[in-house]
Parts: sequence; C-alpha cells; structure tokens
Amino acid sequence: MRSDVTSAPVAGPATDPPALAGPPPAVGDVPAARRRRRPRAVRGLLVALLVVLSVPFVFPTWWMATSSLKPMSEILRIPPTLWPHEVSWDAYADVFALQPFAQQYWNSLYIAALVTAGTILVASLAGYAFARISFPGANALFVLVLVGMLVPAEVTIVPLFRMVNALGLVDTHWPLIVVPIFGAPSVLATFIMRQFFLGLPRELEEAGRMDGLGRWGIFWRIAFPLARPAVAAVAIFTFLKSWNLYLEPIVYLSSRENFTLPQALTQYVDAYGGPMWNVQLAATTLTVIPVLAVFLVAQRQFVQGLAHSGLKG
Repeated sequence: MRSDVTSAPVAGPATDPPALAGPPPAVGDVPAARRRRRPRAVRGLLVALLVVLSVPFVFPTWWMATSSLKPMSEILRIPPTLWPHEVSWDAYADVFALQPFAQQYWNSLYIAALVTAGTILVASLAGYAFARISFPGANALFVLVLVGMLVPAEVTIVPLFRMVNALGLVDTHWPLIVVPIFGAPSVLATFIMRQFFLGLPRELEEAGRMDGLGRWGIFWRIAFPLARPAVAAVAIFTFLKSWNLYLEPIVYLSSRENFTLPQALTQYVDAYGGPMWNVQLAATTLTVIPVLAVFLVAQRQFVQGLAHSGLKG
C-alpha cells in the first residue's frame, strides 16, 4: 500500500520578504511639512519685530534704573552707557536721608489704595444702575456724566480749593481721596463698568430673582463677581492716575511730611537749585515698583476688561 505524504514548503529566512519600517513617504508630505514650518517662521519674524519695536519703550526704563547706580559724571556722558562702570548705591541712601521719603511713599501708597477701592465701589454701583435699572432720563444723565471726562482738572482746581479751604482741609489728604472718588476722575471707571454690565446675560438676573435675591443681592452675588476683568482694568487705571497725581498735591499740600511721591521727586536739588540726577532717578525707580507689580498681577484681567468695555453701547 502506498501512502501519499504531502508537505507544505517551509519558508526559510531567505524567502521572507524584507520588513518595512513604515509606509513609504507620500509625495504630498513634503509640501505639508513646509507649510507647517511657515507659521513658525512667520511667528519668529513677528517676535523679532516686536522686540525691535519694544526698544524705544524699554530703553528709557533701563536707562533710569541703571543710571541710578551711576555717579553724576557718568549719567551726563554722551553716548550713554548701558551699564555703570562702577556701581554705587549712595543715591538710594540719599533718597531717604535728604527728606522723609518713606513717609511720602506711604502717603502715596495708602491714598492710591483708598482711591482705587472707593472708585471701584462707586463706579460699579453707578455702572450697574446705568446698565440694568431703567429710570426716566437714564441716557441723558449718563451723557451728562460723560461730559465730566471733557472738563480739564485745571478748570475746576480753583473752586475746589476754595471749597477745601472753607472746610479747613488744606494740607490734609482728604481732598486727594474724596475728590477723585466722587469727581470727574471716576467717570471713565463708570463707563467701563457700565459697558461690561451691558454684556451680561439677563438670564443670570432672572435666575437670581427665582432664588429670592433682590436688586442688591443680584449685584453683589452675581454681577459684581463676574465683573472681575472690568474691575481689574478700573483698578489699574485708577491706581496709576492717583499714584502719578501732581497738580492737586501741589495745590492742597504744603508740608513735606504730607507730600506724595510726584511732589517729593522735585525736592531733590543741590544748594544751587540744580537737580540731583542720580538721587532723582533712584527715587523714581522706587516709585515704579508698585505700579509695575499691580500691572503684572492683573494684566490678563486688564486686557479682558478693555475688550469687554466696547462690546455694547
């Protein structure tokens, strides 16, 4: 008997097809890669352009900070040096030795803080009222409030001084606190807050009423917490304006202990009345720190607040 044995051919190593690492590159992949590289190149060019454009804005600040560490002879050198050849901290010691700079620094700091807090409270209430409460003459009254932005401070300084003098508040900080909160400087803050509250959905207020909230509860628990970007923008504007206030302190204040920083910076002069540049630059460098800190902390909300302020009108 014959038995048929069938065996399948065994494939050896020599007969295996070569393993491929991956699919062959497509023809369209190369242009796609080039297209992906184009946005990076454009972004790099934009960054380089922005760096070049920022030089005129960054260089004065850099020169101010570095020149406060230079002697007088090097400050007036032409061309100016980017870094002092010999670093000296004497100017910073003279800032506090020549006049009560620490007290003046505190004066500006607490005045700006109070003005900022008061302006935020008054402007947010007024902005919410103009945006959400319907009453006769609301638009006309808002236009009248906006007219306050067109009145220069120099026009009202004389009647305000007469009022302050009649109240016996000359050479005190009360005029620098009360007038900005309830006067024309808060008009811009009211406008920003009103524009933000106009953009809030009315469904939020209806939901608050269903939960039993009144007008004050809706404002304090719903509207005001959502207005953090606008509040940040108002805070930066107000703090910076109060911090740099110069005309009003000259009119209202007369004693060095009550001076604010802009007024104090003009007092660093030598025996002949000439400016002590290194001391003035050192004092100015110290005054920049709070404003820079406030902006760095709230810059994101600041940009959002400015964006929302123009949504509706």
